Amino acid sequence: MAENQTDIRCNDSLLNVTPCNTFPSLPRELTFNDDSLVSVITCSCLFIIAACGNLTVFITLFRNRNIKSRVNLFIMHLSIADLIVTFVMLPLEAAWHLTVAWKGGDMACRAMMFFRAFGFYLSSFILVTISLDRYFAIMHPLSLNDADRRGRIMLSLAWICSIVASIPQSVIFHVERHPVYEWFTQCVTFNFFPSPSHELAYNLFNVIAVYGLPLVIITGTYSLILCEISKKSRQSQMQLESSSIRQKGELRRSAMGIIERARIRTLKMTLVIGKIHIVFFLLFLSGSLVD
Repeated sequence: MAENQTDIRCNDSLLNVTPCNTFPSLPRELTFNDDSLVSVITCSCLFIIAACGNLTVFITLFRNRNIKSRVNLFIMHLSIADLIVTFVMLPLEAAWHLTVAWKGGDMACRAMMFFRAFGFYLSSFILVTISLDRYFAIMHPLSLNDADRRGRIMLSLAWICSIVASIPQSVIFHVERHPVYEWFTQCVTFNFFPSPSHELAYNLFNVIAVYGLPLVIITGTYSLILCEISKKSRQSQMQLESSSIRQKGELRRSAMGIIERARIRTLKMTLVIGKIHIVFFLLFLSGSLVD
């Protein structure tokens, strides 16, 4: 008798009850779960920290924009790139994890994926620009007259290359419906690549372009800078030991102190940039640029 009543209840459309065998329980990945909650909290915390830090740097540099400094210009562009990640990517990521399904439509999906990649590419390429600028300043000091022009050209190339490298994201990602739960839509790369090998190749390209190649360039340039500073430091030491005049010796010691401080600053900058790239790589692996 109980079974008959259950069958009647399941098949009676007048009772407005979902049929028992038509829609089974949703898979965990299609619902808001503990992993989604952790992602929302993480994005929110990163947003607060990144917004406070980058806005402080940007406002400070903007107020001092009358001071013509090539380094300040680079740092301002770097803060702009980080602000794009902070105010575009992080809020959308948090909202996406809240809704689980993609609710913004196809155009919003493509736009978000473009800016998702653009912020990371721009930050990475500007870090490369800074390292190249330091390289030319130390290794080719006689070319300082062209430093400002060269810096503007490198910044322009960083922006152009970032835009070009991010365009494929807006082409590859699109909105797809779930094959079983057709009401569930998601922003994915599904049905775009002809094979998993093609998708793997594209993901490897992203890893190399946004992390691998910039890291090699940054590491190489700062290694050459440190070698050059060490070489000049040894030359100054030899000159100091061979000098017989006390006054000249004091001048040499002063020059050595400047070189040593420059070497320490360069080493610190190398470590900081290395840490920044590690953070980028961890965010990349967490799914920031790949589906």
